[in-house]
Amino acid sequence: MAKGKKIREKGKLKLSGYFKKIEEGNYVAIIIEEGSNFSFKKRLQGKSGIVVGRRGNFKLIKIKDGNKEKILIIHPAHIKKLQWQ
Repeated sequence: MAKGKKIREKGKLKLSGYFKKIEEGNYVAIIIEEGSNFSFKKRLQGKSGIVVGRRGNFKLIKIKDGNKEKILIIHPAHIKKLQWQ
């Protein structure tokens, strides 16, 4: 994972990242948006899981971390929808 953004991607966050249409049951990957100002665990970068619900604007994502299943609460700006099912 490269540290930081490319030169043409620097600056404000894209509004399309905030208003993504992600439904329950979709497969998603966790991609850290580095333009935001909060800490995010680096070991979650690239993990994939299933959307199981929502809390306000945030999505509940079920991933497998080692032998345990965990549910994470993540903003849609940090989620990329996968095309396989």
